[in-house]
Amino acid sequence: MIGYVTLGTNDFEKSKSFYDKALAALGARRTMTNERMQGFGVKGSPVMLAVCKPYDGSKATNGNGTMISLAAPSREVVNQVHADALAAGGKDEGAPGERGTGFYGAYFRDLDGNKLCVFKMG
Repeated sequence: MIGYVTLGTNDFEKSKSFYDKALAALGARRTMTNERMQGFGVKGSPVMLAVCKPYDGSKATNGNGTMISLAAPSREVVNQVHADALAAGGKDEGAPGERGTGFYGAYFRDLDGNKLCVFKMG
């Protein structure tokens, strides 16, 4: 149901590099792009995560309680994405592990403080 999600950034080039590394284990690559937005997606899927410079020119901020969740094909990929995000400069918000019956997840913040979860159900 989700078509795309955008996250604001205050350093467009660093943000693109961060997501190149953090999302590689999910098979995500750069997709749609322009001078203020860079999309990331998986071949064959219309869903996209994008980083962008805010349209109004104001500073990008993250919302308290706002989180983007990314589905992974396996627990191993959850572990890898979390490790790659931290290696790329992200902040740990919860190590990979069980979070209730059938939900395995890991949490991190990107370089602009946006919170993301990568998870595997089942």
